Amino acid sequence: MLSRTAALLAASREYSTAAVVLHGLVAERFGLSATDVKALDVLQRRGPLTAGDIATATGLATASVTALVDRLEKKRLVRRTRAREDRRKVIVELTPTMHARVAPLFEPLERRMKKRMARYSVAELALIAAFMRGAAADMLAVISPSRETP
Repeated sequence: MLSRTAALLAASREYSTAAVVLHGLVAERFGLSATDVKALDVLQRRGPLTAGDIATATGLATASVTALVDRLEKKRLVRRTRAREDRRKVIVELTPTMHARVAPLFEPLERRMKKRMARYSVAELALIAAFMRGAAADMLAVISPSRETP
């Protein structure tokens, strides 16, 4: 029998594998990479960002982000705009095409997850959210030790 810690680590790995498979399938459908799909997710969660902000959020090199944005722009999923406060600054933002074509693919999952979450108390949901944020920070810290968080 697995210890609770081992069982939780196994469940975390199962979740991670399922997420990679899901994002890979969505990426394949649109001729994108899984990294492209995750960059779209970052933009959806955080709003318009600079290429440098995307690099920080994804752990990619700035040159890689430039190529990524070029691919997404070619597919009309993002667009580059100039910042109002500083016209030299380029902002990457999602397009209506992204919202119309890619986002709906995640709606069935979101509905299922919300139904699952309804089974838990507010305190339990806060605990789960804290665990997942911490686990995400741990993954990023393994990729880049300078991202270590307390």
